[in-house]
Amino acid sequence: MKLKHSLYAGAIALASGTSSFAADSSDPIIIPIHNWSSQIVMSHVVGQILESMGNNVEFVTTDSQAVYESVRLGDVSLELEVWEGAFGASFRAALEKGGLHDAGDHDAVTREDWWYPMWTKDACPGLPDWEALNACASVFATPETGDKGRYLDGPVDWLKHGKERVDALGMDFVVINAGSAAALWAEIGSAEKDKRPVVVFNWTPNFAEAVWPGEFVEFPEWVDGCDKDPAIGPNPDALYDCGNPAQGYLKKAAWDGMKDKWPAAYGALTKISFTNPQIAQMAKFVDTDDMEPEEAAAQWLEENESVWKAWIAEG
Repeated sequence: MKLKHSLYAGAIALASGTSSFAADSSDPIIIPIHNWSSQIVMSHVVGQILESMGNNVEFVTTDSQAVYESVRLGDVSLELEVWEGAFGASFRAALEKGGLHDAGDHDAVTREDWWYPMWTKDACPGLPDWEALNACASVFATPETGDKGRYLDGPVDWLKHGKERVDALGMDFVVINAGSAAALWAEIGSAEKDKRPVVVFNWTPNFAEAVWPGEFVEFPEWVDGCDKDPAIGPNPDALYDCGNPAQGYLKKAAWDGMKDKWPAAYGALTKISFTNPQIAQMAKFVDTDDMEPEEAAAQWLEENESVWKAWIAEG
């Protein structure tokens, strides 16, 4: 479903008089929307920036893995959050087919993996070592998982391969998929009330690290090919027997035709680069301040005018 983007009054005030750009093609730049807050707000931030340059912008809700095929075919124009751990494989597969390209990295450094709030360490003091976690598996057991520990993974379409890792490393855990990012936050918030030990999928940057201090589980170190070659990693018979990259990239992707159809917008896209604190702030506006994504984007633009105006400065 396409959602026609409308600027909030604050964003309109920011945009007025700031741009000497003529619009590129009058066709709308299509920006995909996924199911986590920072990506949604970032998409609206960039959409409002591109509109301030005279472009038309529309949004379409897309699957976070299938989006790379959509970019490659030109059905959407770009992707703003290519997380190495979650989406690197889908991104690389689309690159090999052709039709999209790497439009540059954000300054942000990412990590996505099993995570626990610090109170969990009281019940399992050997953490963050994964073998210590496995030895404590019964601490995380629920009626749903019997005598095995419960690990709450991300939504199915994020393809985090939690079950494959559990199998590859022989862990006494059952992997349950959350329906949304909000379900992950609800799990942590519920556990906080009585300091119940919990292990969930988490990532950085996001607002959660400021609200709930915690640590990532340290699995066998990521080595390129761990997800493709069973010989790489401690289990010679299995894939995914290692952690995710601890210093992952966050990239932008663009349809190959974007640079010719919307050259000014494409030029701005290549300059756009968000930091960890900026992305965490975007998520906080929605996840803890209860702002709508469009409103959060307008707020971010208002507070960071010197940042984003540099990205659209001619020359």
